[in-house]
Amino acid sequence: MPNHLHVLIETLPGVALAQIVKGWKGQTARAANTRLGRRGVFWARDYFDRYIRDDAHLAAVVRYIERNPVKAGLVARVEDWPFGSARRRGPGLKSRSPEAD
Repeated sequence: MPNHLHVLIETLPGVALAQIVKGWKGQTARAANTRLGRRGVFWARDYFDRYIRDDAHLAAVVRYIERNPVKAGLVARVEDWPFGSARRRGPGLKSRSPEAD
């Protein structure tokens, strides 16, 4: 996505999500700024998190994330998005194209 991203992670016990996000944003901001030849703030300060409650919720979130590029008109099928998991995911969650609903 050109203006935002979705990341689905499982945290380890005792590791705060805020720590993970802060570290990830710091590392990726430095790398992106270097690559783009710029300095300063790269990411927005805040982030939005959701707690996955069960397998059905997990499957719904995966579908939502994978369908984002299709909804934005960037690709025709979820499997076409080069930065997504649909093409690389193992058999745990079956890939569903948006047309399946």
